[in-house]
Amino acid sequence: MEYITIKEAAEKWNLSVRRVQTICNEGMIQGTIKFGHAWAIPKDAEKPADKRIKTKKYMKR
Repeated sequence: MEYITIKEAAEKWNLSVRRVQTICNEGMIQGTIKFGHAWAIPKDAEKPADKRIKTKKYMKR
């Protein structure tokens, strides 16, 4: 299986690096592996839904 870094996932999903770190810590991405302080995210992982947004008012299209 191929993996990408937090920075690569942030660019791919148009999120901040810190937000992707939080998502990994919360276990919202299947198949992530933590190596010391670094995360390895499966290359084919999909962007998880943002649970902070309660209404569709703030959703970007």
